[in-house]
Amino acid sequence: MLFAVTDNSELLHGPLESRHRELGATFAPFGGWLMPVSYAGTVGEHTATREAVGLFDVSHLGKALVVGPGAAEFVNSALTNDLRRVGPGKAQYTLCCTPDGGVIDDLIAYYVSDDEIFLVPNAANTAAVVKALQETAPQGISITDQHRSFAVLAVQGPRSAQVLDALGLPTDMDYMGYADATYSGVPVRVCRTGYTGEHGYELLPPWESAPVVFDALVAEVQAAGGQLAGLGARDTLRTEMGYPLHGHELSLDISPLQARCGWAIGWKKDTFWGRAALVAEKEAGPRRLLRGLRATGRGVLRPDLTVLEGSRPVGVTTSGTFSPTLKVGIALALIDTDAGIEDGAVVTVDVRGRALECEVVKPPFVEVKTR
Repeated sequence: MLFAVTDNSELLHGPLESRHRELGATFAPFGGWLMPVSYAGTVGEHTATREAVGLFDVSHLGKALVVGPGAAEFVNSALTNDLRRVGPGKAQYTLCCTPDGGVIDDLIAYYVSDDEIFLVPNAANTAAVVKALQETAPQGISITDQHRSFAVLAVQGPRSAQVLDALGLPTDMDYMGYADATYSGVPVRVCRTGYTGEHGYELLPPWESAPVVFDALVAEVQAAGGQLAGLGARDTLRTEMGYPLHGHELSLDISPLQARCGWAIGWKKDTFWGRAALVAEKEAGPRRLLRGLRATGRGVLRPDLTVLEGSRPVGVTTSGTFSPTLKVGIALALIDTDAGIEDGAVVTVDVRGRALECEVVKPPFVEVKTR
């Protein structure tokens, strides 16, 4: 399940928790943090993001800083994507892999300068990424965990630029570009990124100053006809786009190639962690591939359900939900490549002993107007 049950006393707390409580949020554990799941309902928050604008607090995401002479070159030798494709003022999606091609984490690397790379890993994996980098860093390069240095606020949807424009923040940048700005005296890094498929931005203000920026965003999002949105809507939105979530579509046991993330690998690079194993897997062909499933009947798909062709098991779902946009159940699933199943084929999913018929489709499940 996306939101695990755990003892709340052991959870970490973000800089805006009191604001979320005042705004009526419901909470659940995620990645070791107590996070807002919903305010007025996941479906409404999802729809507001697709049609207007949604505001998400994702401050639980990790932050790490790599600094020192040749920091960019070092990170490029470790992570899969090729930082030489970008430069200062750009961010890049990349993966941190094990020698056997498993995924420690997927993350965003901000190219600040040749001597400074800022990383945003997933919450639960930050320590593992930092440790792996620290253990291999050459002398003169330091890697520090800065989890509580910055909040992360995601403004997503077709009116997201309108919201930021109203606050005097930069919006005219290419996808994965970023700019450092200020709002009311607070420094804010603004990046054209997101996890919804919609046009959007992620803002990184200092942790202690996050309420100033958050309050201003709340007012402008509501003025633009949008809503505050929790992690429930974030999950339905990313599933509609077919975006992977670590621990579901990527893991130590699920390689980037199996998750169709080969585009985030710099195959021409001489070195990155897991290169030999991934090159071998690419040449042989992955034994399973991530596919989309769209229910043709009534039923909600969930993770860890068996996918069958006739009576033969051919895969397992990794994520599943009800699509608020399509009004049907959808899922991502790892399907055995030797099963020979193509897009358009019909399979069944065992949903608690009931066979739910599904069409195999290529994500995204929905088309968005802009990325």
